[in-house]
Amino acid sequence: MSPLELRLRAAPGRPSGPRRAVLAGCVGNLVEWYEFGVYGCLVTVIAENFFTPAGAGAGGAAALVTTYASFALAFFFRPVGALLFGRIGDRVGRRQALIAAVGLMTAATTAIGLLPTRASIGAAAPLLLTLLRVLQGLSAGGEFGGAVSLMTEHAPPGRRGLGGAWQSFTVALGLLAGACTAAALAWALPADDLRAWGWRIPFLLALPLGAVALWLRAGLEEPPPAGRPGTYGVPGAAAGVRRGEVVRAVVLGIGRIMGWSAAGYAFLVVLPSHLQAVLGASARDALLATALANLGFAASILPAGVLSDRVGRRPVMLCGAVSVVVLALPLLRLVQSPGAPPAAKAAAVLLAGALVGLLAGPGPAMLAEMFPRRVRCTGLGVAYALANAVFSGCAGLVITAVAAGTGSTAVPAYYAAGACALSVPALLTLGGGAHREALR
Repeated sequence: MSPLELRLRAAPGRPSGPRRAVLAGCVGNLVEWYEFGVYGCLVTVIAENFFTPAGAGAGGAAALVTTYASFALAFFFRPVGALLFGRIGDRVGRRQALIAAVGLMTAATTAIGLLPTRASIGAAAPLLLTLLRVLQGLSAGGEFGGAVSLMTEHAPPGRRGLGGAWQSFTVALGLLAGACTAAALAWALPADDLRAWGWRIPFLLALPLGAVALWLRAGLEEPPPAGRPGTYGVPGAAAGVRRGEVVRAVVLGIGRIMGWSAAGYAFLVVLPSHLQAVLGASARDALLATALANLGFAASILPAGVLSDRVGRRPVMLCGAVSVVVLALPLLRLVQSPGAPPAAKAAAVLLAGALVGLLAGPGPAMLAEMFPRRVRCTGLGVAYALANAVFSGCAGLVITAVAAGTGSTAVPAYYAAGACALSVPALLTLGGGAHREALR
């Protein structure tokens, strides 16, 4: 076993060893991304209940843009959460940071399901919803760095791609669970019931999920971080130089994952509201398309992580980024075509999700390999949070506003392809042998 592996305490009735480490790291991500998936899938209903003034009518573009602004605000608090929880994870321990993050996420998500609407308490409703989204942003920012550090440090060299891919796979399961839950409600409930009370059910389901995550993480044990607090573990280097190296690594990490962030949200989260608001698709058809895209995403993540352990992170992630650049517009045109067979449209959204999986599978291990252990939680967490704040959190807001202003139905494809094109030069800087070496 690697000296960086966590020592896990076995207890009666609890999973132990590597299985527990993977489960503890992943379940919190499922809670986080299940909630974000639900919010994206039900964004038109949330807009009507919280951001549409009385008498303004349902589904207005202004309310939708305001709802996505609240969505984006939560993402801009994620870097703050990455710094806060990352420092806890690097100085105190991964376990403490992960327990705090999932506890805060579960509480905030459950509270959304209990929140009075604008019809009940007026303008206070959108303010309270935005406050809860901020709390979710803080907790989500701390979740990624701790979970990826936990899983990649536990995996031996040559298996980190798979270890980190489990984190992304759980993200896919969370998004898929959110899309499927929303789609099931849309099929099972009349539209009026969904708008009135049915939308609360998916948020309240986060409570038992969060309880399981807390139970799994409560039994984790780990050695204290090496080195004295406040140092970056580079012998003989000045503190300013060490911090400068970390900052440069964060900037480079953002460049490498910006395409993943943008394409992921354009294809997996923004798609349902775009199909409804711009193309006039029914809620059921839009949610079904999103579920299929997330299914394709989930199916490709683990194979992409395993492949990156064999051939390296660079070729797999470059293949994903270039494929999005080339195929994003044709795939969206196929989905939008009235005369296209339903099977062809289903294949298009499945493929779109699978392309994102080529980026998300190797991505966590790639980020973990960029930072030394003493700043790994903070460094990779901040890089991921900043990329998501700019390119994921703003995706719905930018796509909806630009589509409304230009009348173009192809904005999601241009957004995803543009970000992936900008990511290619940063991905070309990836070394060929980091996946075989021990973590620093």
